Amino acid sequence: MIRLKNKEQIAGIRESCKMLSSMFKELTPLVVPGVETRDLDQWVQHWIKKAGGKPAFLQYGDDDNPFPAALCVSINEEVIHGIPSKRKIVPGDLVSLDCGINLGGYFSDMAMTIEVGEVSDEAKQLNRVTKECLDKAIEQARFGNRILQIARAVYNHATGYGYGVVHQYCGHGVGFSPHEDPQVPNNPRGPNPRMIEGLVIAIEPMINLGTAEVDVLDDGWTVVTADRKISCHWEHTVAIFEDHTEVLTL
Repeated sequence: MIRLKNKEQIAGIRESCKMLSSMFKELTPLVVPGVETRDLDQWVQHWIKKAGGKPAFLQYGDDDNPFPAALCVSINEEVIHGIPSKRKIVPGDLVSLDCGINLGGYFSDMAMTIEVGEVSDEAKQLNRVTKECLDKAIEQARFGNRILQIARAVYNHATGYGYGVVHQYCGHGVGFSPHEDPQVPNNPRGPNPRMIEGLVIAIEPMINLGTAEVDVLDDGWTVVTADRKISCHWEHTVAIFEDHTEVLTL
């Protein structure tokens, strides 16, 4: 069931999104060669707690295997849900960071892919095109349009470059919890509700250099490309109003 938000509730989500965006601004300069991904997660947990929020992803999910961190760090062939560890970032890595904040019961969600040092030309192009997919998707996220118009914008732009568009995972509603209805796919198939005032969604293209197919590693969380080629991930939380659309995590 899609849960629409009133203006007061969107104001609460907006504050959570502002906090998350501010955190990302301070986090991204820390993504440098030699840093362990678990150190980034510890920094994020400390920052969110100090700011007065709670990590939305920490211990999220199945009780038998909850996500063990506040920050998803997915490197190169890892698409999403990478678990922070002793792994050190090295020059040439593509590092996707995904995080959410619970601020007084209002949830935000945001992701970006960072190029560490000199990356390959194909990595630069993939990252640029994935960000363009997000921008084009947001252009379609407006009152009266349908969800699959977002998907079509992502899919058409990415496949125009020969890239694989991940279809097993997608964007989603957000605000009262980390994941809500509706699903917001990047592949134009499935339910196609109309976007109306009060809808808050996370739009997140996941684009692969090669195949669209993915695997899940034995940790039960980390999603990787089936051909182990690189992947990129960008995400914003947006709110739909009758006369405009607001990118809350911008």
